[in-house]
Amino acid sequence: MSRNLLTRPDAFAIGRLDAHDQAALVRSGDIDAGGLVEAAILRIEALDPTLQALSHRAFALARHEAAALDAASGGAAARGPMAGVPWLAKDSLDHPGMPTRACSRSRSGVLVETGYPYVQRLIAEGLVAVGKSSMPEFGLLASTEPLQGPVTRNPWSLAHSPGGSSGGAAAAVAAGLVPFAHGSDGGGSIRLPSSCCGVVGLKPGRDSTVRVRGRHLVEDLLVADGLHARSVRDAAWAFAATHLQAGRAMVKGPSSRRLRIAVIGHGLRGAAPHPDVGDAIARTADLCASLGHRVERAAWPLDGDAFLGAFEDLWSHLAADAVDAATALVGGRRIEDAVEPWTLGLAERARRLPTHALEAAYRQIAQLPRQLSAFFADHDLVLTPVVSAPPPPLGTFAPDVPADTLLRTMFAWIDYTPLQNMAGTPAISLPLSHSRDGLPIGSMFAADRGQEDTLLALSYELEAAAPWADRWPAHSVAGAAA
Repeated sequence: MSRNLLTRPDAFAIGRLDAHDQAALVRSGDIDAGGLVEAAILRIEALDPTLQALSHRAFALARHEAAALDAASGGAAARGPMAGVPWLAKDSLDHPGMPTRACSRSRSGVLVETGYPYVQRLIAEGLVAVGKSSMPEFGLLASTEPLQGPVTRNPWSLAHSPGGSSGGAAAAVAAGLVPFAHGSDGGGSIRLPSSCCGVVGLKPGRDSTVRVRGRHLVEDLLVADGLHARSVRDAAWAFAATHLQAGRAMVKGPSSRRLRIAVIGHGLRGAAPHPDVGDAIARTADLCASLGHRVERAAWPLDGDAFLGAFEDLWSHLAADAVDAATALVGGRRIEDAVEPWTLGLAERARRLPTHALEAAYRQIAQLPRQLSAFFADHDLVLTPVVSAPPPPLGTFAPDVPADTLLRTMFAWIDYTPLQNMAGTPAISLPLSHSRDGLPIGSMFAADRGQEDTLLALSYELEAAAPWADRWPAHSVAGAAA
């Protein structure tokens, strides 16, 4: 199919395919890389004015890269199994030829000249970035409502948040704009929006992928990166393609091994989840048991209050670092005109902390390997909620909500996810349930260090047992076509 003959129905039909099936069209000669990219552009132009998932459009750059793939010896198909597949970089990810603003008014639109090995690896695999996804300023909030814009809407309900901080990425994949979108996860920022938007979100363990960004004492400990996807096989491919070990084989299906799965329903501070979330996790536990896995109730072997207090202290220091960097960039402007109230409030919290609070936070991190290795000696995986309640209405976690309110409400909502960031362990959110109002509710499976393959194998099994490929939001390539 020539890109010049592509119609909107053609583009929407392609958008209903996962990355593997889109790439197969290139390998079969049914379409070229330029056609895949043009189809993504058509979908974005049709749907993104409503969703506002993109913070930057790079259509000319994408067309140029796709044309180079098609002109290469043997064409795009010779470049690898995913050559020509469109994707989105998060607005905080350095990608050559695009600005890195992190959706902050303090950042300029200067184009980046080169990316770190993570982006270089994806480019080498033949993926073509068509733009950047929106996010909260510096990734510090659990909803994608930056004052700079755009405010991203959940494709299942435009009045609700897609989560954050990779909210634009998850919304774009859920709607079928692209099959892949990059997410970074420092406290749940891949898993939270995956749960809110009904897609697959794998947070890899520490040191499992090639370097994504410049060195930072806190980010290097907390942040992991992956590609949001609609299918498990796409998520498995993305993990293998960006793994520290080049050429690592991807997990291609379920395992015959039956697992010991611990179910933890309450948050780290002991709060019970919303009834819809509790019911969703109970259904997922029953599904696992019906497949022959041993499912039993358990509790995390740590002081949840002390642990989450340490995480909040580290999170505050990230904001203080961001404000310090922004202050150097804004020149004579008032910092309040360049940086959002939440970022400033969180940074002020960090400045009030005594130095020994950092010592306590790092002590919490240091003792986690011992605590969790003993726990995982008795359990292969843990099943928990991703968030304590279904997706919130837009405005609930907006950056101009008073900081004291956000400190209480947002950290209560993300009560389940920071543990894996502090511990450097992997976890995955799977789109297995919906609320009574029809909003997605993810189920999170977590594992010990180096057990991403176990998570992916179980995910294949659950995907086959409770398929979600045909479940599409109203504001998507399927909903709009219908």
